[in-house]
Amino acid sequence: MRKLSLFTGCLIPNRYPGIEKATMLVLERIGIKCSELKEAACCPAPGIYRSFDKITWLTLASRNLVLAEEKGTDILTICNGCFSSLMDANNILKTDAGLRNEVNAHLQKIGKEYRGTIEVRHIIEFLYTDIGVKELGDAIEKPLEIRAAVHYGCHLLKPTRERKLGSAECPVFFDELVETTGAKSVPYEGKTSCCGAGGGVRSAMLETSFNMTEYKLDRIIKAGVDCIIDACPFCHLQYDAGQIELEKSGKDYDIPVLHFTQLLGLALGFTPDEVGLHLNEIVNLKFEEKIAQIQNGIKTENYFFNRR
Repeated sequence: MRKLSLFTGCLIPNRYPGIEKATMLVLERIGIKCSELKEAACCPAPGIYRSFDKITWLTLASRNLVLAEEKGTDILTICNGCFSSLMDANNILKTDAGLRNEVNAHLQKIGKEYRGTIEVRHIIEFLYTDIGVKELGDAIEKPLEIRAAVHYGCHLLKPTRERKLGSAECPVFFDELVETTGAKSVPYEGKTSCCGAGGGVRSAMLETSFNMTEYKLDRIIKAGVDCIIDACPFCHLQYDAGQIELEKSGKDYDIPVLHFTQLLGLALGFTPDEVGLHLNEIVNLKFEEKIAQIQNGIKTENYFFNRR
């Protein structure tokens, strides 16, 4: 197994440091060594830079790739957008000599050169393909008898020719990982639709963005779940802070939102505070009490939310 450097991106250290903490806790617990990628910058955001200036996007992304090349490690991301930007840039630069030369001309000004010697991984596909469902399941100490709404997010699945993780319409790999924790992945309408955050929608069309989030949350509530599980801090922000925004129009959700590493941390025996749930906008104490009961071997009701 190749060495790994963790790429946290921008949003996690600034808004959701609990996700980073949970990630390092669970990786250490399951025996995966992962170091910090120092001096890394924005990935940069695929929905903005890539859309308007391809060379600037590739140059900024390649600088991050070079930092990992210099360390001799692959990059491990915990964000769908970072995964998309860095993986796609890496694949393009490996296969297009003209673009690679143009980008290296810019990198030369800061004494760096892209060589194409590393891979970019997302923690979900890394755990699924390199660790495996069975081995991860064997590591679980506190099986979580909860119902979860799994949100894949767009950039984890598409484009399928790059991701190579199966169907983008009916994916299963993330659900299988979630169920290693003892949680049940509950089907719901619109499961693979966008949360409303990506592609510049949140930045340019905020009302449309929250309409998309409301559509998802209404159907998640209807399915009867304890929490939402995501794999991306931008999706996490949209569901977490988005609930606060939707309260202004009379909505009342109060659904806990967890990154997968936080869910895995709970199933490995870490407390809600240890995996950073208290740092979310939505802090549901009843959910945390239920987790504590499960971790202490107390039987709980089937699910907490079934209000619509």
